[in-house]
Amino acid sequence: MFKKSHLLLPLTLILALLAGCSSTDKEKVPDEPPEKLFQQAQEKLDASNYAKAVELLEALDSRYPFGPYSAQVQMDLIYAYYKDGDTAHAIANIDRFLRLNPTHKDVDYVYYMRGLANMQEDYNFFHDTFGIDRSDRDPQYARQAFKDFQLVLKNYPDSLYASDARARAVYLKNRLAKFDLAIADFYIRREAWLSAANRAKYLIENYPDTEMTKPALEIMIQAYEKMNLSDLANHAKSMLKTNYPDSEYNQ
Repeated sequence: MFKKSHLLLPLTLILALLAGCSSTDKEKVPDEPPEKLFQQAQEKLDASNYAKAVELLEALDSRYPFGPYSAQVQMDLIYAYYKDGDTAHAIANIDRFLRLNPTHKDVDYVYYMRGLANMQEDYNFFHDTFGIDRSDRDPQYARQAFKDFQLVLKNYPDSLYASDARARAVYLKNRLAKFDLAIADFYIRREAWLSAANRAKYLIENYPDTEMTKPALEIMIQAYEKMNLSDLANHAKSMLKTNYPDSEYNQ
């Protein structure tokens, strides 16, 4: 016969574990008024103790989700995650903030922080511990960071963060152009002429004011000539001669 008492021990253990977890959390961040926790979090941020700041801000965010400090807590938490190297949580909290507070007065800062976090993710993804540049791999985070900074510049041109966003966008534009050039060169070396020409053309159309434009034009010329597309090759040569008269293709 089935005995209900068999369920008592596991259930008791589960309740005890849950109580233990709750107790541990409270010991980690004691029950304090939100004003006191918020002040403590600010002190940890000022002291660059981002891991402890995250603990305090997470406690505030979970215990007082609709309190007077809620929006500022979320923004501080985004910053603390980013500075602590936890870009994944930073991006997740940014997306949550934008979903809940699309018209907040400091939304320009949040978009700017998303650009920073995505830029850091790109750096982490493409550089190993020896600092090897892996710019030939898909720059998905760099693309998103570029969009984030462009959004700041377009929608909030007077933002305090616009100047830095502009400088970072320039860097990312070159980063993305470098990737497209690597792909075009890959196709050239494999004699995939049409793919090489199309990728180089895409680079020039999207990142015309980067240092990758010259080699991209040279790739287009080579590819069009291999495909006997004289008109397109001559047009690319004309662009190259006008903008880069020192190119060997002009000799």
